[in-house]
Amino acid sequence: MIGSLLRNCVRLVRGARMRRIVESCGPGTRFNGRCGMTRRTSIGANCHFNGMSVTGNGRVRIGDNFHSGAECLLITSFHNYEGEAIPYDDTSVDRDVEIGDNVWLGRRVTILGGVTIGEGAVIQAGSVVVCDIPPLAIAGGHPARVFKSRDAERYWRLKAQGRFH
Repeated sequence: MIGSLLRNCVRLVRGARMRRIVESCGPGTRFNGRCGMTRRTSIGANCHFNGMSVTGNGRVRIGDNFHSGAECLLITSFHNYEGEAIPYDDTSVDRDVEIGDNVWLGRRVTILGGVTIGEGAVIQAGSVVVCDIPPLAIAGGHPARVFKSRDAERYWRLKAQGRFH
């Protein structure tokens, strides 16, 4: 079963002109537009990518029922500005990214390494996420800030009913 899921993901990855094969990919995942992932990317079930790039050496875990707008970017490695040269040396700083289940990223969202986005969060288009976003939060801006939260009772009811898009 796992082998067939991975083969299906590889087929989907190639169909979407992915540059690299992801670490794992759940069933029902779709790639639309240009997508580039790293081998250290793990994708849950029923995820919809409308153009996303993952760069760097950090591990990326994306939960189930994830949706992205076009041109989203996850950056998991940075130049080491505290190394042995100025402005930076030849080493990099690598940080993981965790994205919970049922997260929705608007168009052109950028997420930097070391960030965790909690379950059910919504990130507004054009935002730059530099710190953790709690579950059910609605955040936006540069840097992204939480400005509202989802109705928790409604969210948990819909999740229990299996009402996923």
